[in-house]
Amino acid sequence: MPNIIDLCRELRRNQTPAEKKLWNSLRNRRFANYKFLRQHPVFIPSALGKNLYYIPDFYCHEAKLVIEADGPIHLLKKDYDKNRDEVLNGLGLTTLRFKNDAVLNNIEYVLNKIEKYLNDFKQV
Repeated sequence: MPNIIDLCRELRRNQTPAEKKLWNSLRNRRFANYKFLRQHPVFIPSALGKNLYYIPDFYCHEAKLVIEADGPIHLLKKDYDKNRDEVLNGLGLTTLRFKNDAVLNNIEYVLNKIEKYLNDFKQV
């Protein structure tokens, strides 16, 4: 079993076309001057003393934002995704989910939604 760092590196090497397209807009503070990380582990405290992690597609610590580009596999993982979003929300994070199709075919819509969240976050 690979450690969490190796797993994240593997996920970054094997990003989907939608992840790659969205990353090109978010990387290097290109988007609203926020620092986004891709495939970065978020630690979840466990009552059992075991290290638990979720690995979001994109994560912005400053804005407490997780962004997911969801492919067809997520149709089979709705309960898992819902639970994951609730756990992350309990840590004070907001999750924005976009279908791969929206990222690939309407990136302006996706970026506008992210920008709206960031603008609302600044005002809080």
